Amino acid sequence: MRRMPAEWEKQQCVLMSFPHENTDWAEDNLNDALSPFIRIAQAIAYKQAVYIICQDKDKTASLFCSTRNMTFIEIPTNDTWIRDYGYISIKEKEQTKLLNFTFNGWGGKFEASLDNSVNTILHQKGYMGTTALESIDFVLEGGSIESDGEGTILTTSQCLCHTNRNKGLNKKEVEKKLQETLGAQRFLWLDYGYLAGDDTDSHVDTLARFVNSQTILYVKCNNSDDEHYVALQKMEAQLKTFQTKEGRPYKLIALPMTDDIYNTMGKRLPATYANFLICNNALLYPTYNDKNDKTVHEIFKVLFPDREIIPINCLKLIEEGGSLHCSTMQVTY
Repeated sequence: MRRMPAEWEKQQCVLMSFPHENTDWAEDNLNDALSPFIRIAQAIAYKQAVYIICQDKDKTASLFCSTRNMTFIEIPTNDTWIRDYGYISIKEKEQTKLLNFTFNGWGGKFEASLDNSVNTILHQKGYMGTTALESIDFVLEGGSIESDGEGTILTTSQCLCHTNRNKGLNKKEVEKKLQETLGAQRFLWLDYGYLAGDDTDSHVDTLARFVNSQTILYVKCNNSDDEHYVALQKMEAQLKTFQTKEGRPYKLIALPMTDDIYNTMGKRLPATYANFLICNNALLYPTYNDKNDKTVHEIFKVLFPDREIIPINCLKLIEEGGSLHCSTMQVTY
């Protein structure tokens, strides 16, 4: 019997992949690009292990005042969004197993051959110990699925049924594959919701997240003039129809939208507070120098009273299309 743990379950480590001169980040000042990655790694490493994939481990380690709980591993990469190409942890007979799904650069939008090899190389180097690795010929990104740890998967049809992944399977076909690989028992399909500037075809971790088996946080748009308004209103209406495995409505908690944020070329950037990371003793959430940063902090304090709530400025991250959760991947015990 397989089960995909929830993010709030005990973690062995968090994987990160740092920017370097051969990624898209090189077009910026690389030191500026590294800044949010350093802050995220430091916040996680305060209480648990972080495995940092990089081009030059000595150079990367020199960026930190302290490298306690940090391991630097040299592996070639195309990009930094390890949420989508890192291991997906499952439990099988109560033993952790690492799944290595295929990553195709969000439907062939970007070169991803190096990223698609990271899991195999990391395992071959021995960093995951004796934990078993299973490679699966199926395109699946970690940011596209949410697990409640009890057999329920929350996802979006726009991403998982897209023709640029697995040749456009229908919901039943996707469900069958995820039942086999993740041990999924129930599926909650969101058919609405997107963020402007997002290259992922509506990953669920930008829109709606489990915080426990009874509660879903979701992005809400109250501005009827905003381009997201109609789609996110429909998403909210659909969330209200979802039921827990006990047959009760979920407790729904709305996260506010930020004010519009644009890059220097006038492109709207995909700022979302839903892209938070739950760690063993902390919750890290993205901030954007927005009036709602503090509002969201208070929401997380109520939801996670036993975890330290740590804000990380992610304005630089959204310039390249991702945010805090996208740049990390937890490995569970």
